[in-house]
Amino acid sequence: MASTADLAERYRAVLPSFISPLYAQPVSIDRGEGSYVFDHEGNRYLDFFGGVLTTMIGHSNPAVVQAVQSQAAKVMHTSTLYLNEEMISFAEEVAAVSGISDPRVLFTTSGSEANDTAILLATNFRNSNQVLAMRNSYHGRSLTAQAITSHRGWSTTSHSGLDVHFVQGGYRLRSPFRDLDDDAFTNACVEDLVQLIDMTDSGGFSALIAEPIQGVGGFAVPPDGFFGALGKVLHSEGILFISDEVQTGWGRTGEHFWGYEAHGITPDAITFAKGVGNGITLAGIVARAELMNCLTRTSFTTFGGNPLSTAAGRATLRYVLENDLQANAAARGAQMQARLATVCDASPHVAELRGKGLMQGIEFCHPGSIEPDAPTSTAVVEAAKERGLLVGKGGLYGNVIRITPMLNVTEAELDEGLDILVGALEALN
Repeated sequence: MASTADLAERYRAVLPSFISPLYAQPVSIDRGEGSYVFDHEGNRYLDFFGGVLTTMIGHSNPAVVQAVQSQAAKVMHTSTLYLNEEMISFAEEVAAVSGISDPRVLFTTSGSEANDTAILLATNFRNSNQVLAMRNSYHGRSLTAQAITSHRGWSTTSHSGLDVHFVQGGYRLRSPFRDLDDDAFTNACVEDLVQLIDMTDSGGFSALIAEPIQGVGGFAVPPDGFFGALGKVLHSEGILFISDEVQTGWGRTGEHFWGYEAHGITPDAITFAKGVGNGITLAGIVARAELMNCLTRTSFTTFGGNPLSTAAGRATLRYVLENDLQANAAARGAQMQARLATVCDASPHVAELRGKGLMQGIEFCHPGSIEPDAPTSTAVVEAAKERGLLVGKGGLYGNVIRITPMLNVTEAELDEGLDILVGALEALN
């Protein structure tokens, strides 16, 4: 078996320079069990990032493993040109939990492709290339998804046929409206949206796409009801609302099954990915039939909805529902908030602890200011790794650590991880 050091050298020699390992001394992952992963030397790490919120119900979850193995022994690929019970059944199951009336479901291979599809539908339906998106957003790495991304560190091109305008969003720490209370903040953003439309509308915007909680943006959380208030403006203009639930879906916020449910609005379309397959390649979009069926030319997807991935998706969704993991996310999220709030409040390096459920972020700034402090966030991530805990990074300036345990993390596992993280935070003082 290759060593971690050997793999790091080979990684850099054969993979492109625009991707890189998270750590100064990269971590290899050879296998996983539940909330833990093991490197090629046998070292164990508690995984509170899950491959960027993708392994959602534990590594090597027996229910998912069994579903994949059973399906692999039958047939692994069919495409949408053929009928397959796993694809059709999973589409029915996703439609049933979506909250959208008369829904249709299309599976894709990534969140980027799902968001691409959502914009394709919206621009066709509204016959307009004008799109609204949120500041500090991230929606993927395809050309279309990059056009609707407002995050300089992850924006690799400005080339697009879309006319995109960015709205004031939920990242309050650096908003010009940050000193307002929740209602006033929301009203200010609504007024900004109205003015933006009045000034820039060239015949009708097609849609607003938004993450209920911004992921790459550092878990920026708007006030509850925020998108419902924006939605009143959208509805008056006939503008569609697309909820990017790639990171907030499937009960992770604890309060709701979908992030949009905190806002008193039902989207015209939901995009999803990451945790839905517990690590297998699976994503998609669910939209009301009128919108989904607006395309008049033939299309299909080669790998979207393949029986192997949808078997994993069915097993994952069933496990989430049968074990009420949304409730566990709420309980463990409260446990995390309670434990971290005191140490974060006491640290001069922490500007804000924010998030919902098992989706928490800590933003680091230079003491006494909101000047971003990326080196300190990196130091905490590295210190946690050295103690056996894996967490993520994010934020516009790379100064936010992201903490996203498995939805079935236990109270004891969370205590173990928080002990490590608190130790890393207290070592800064």
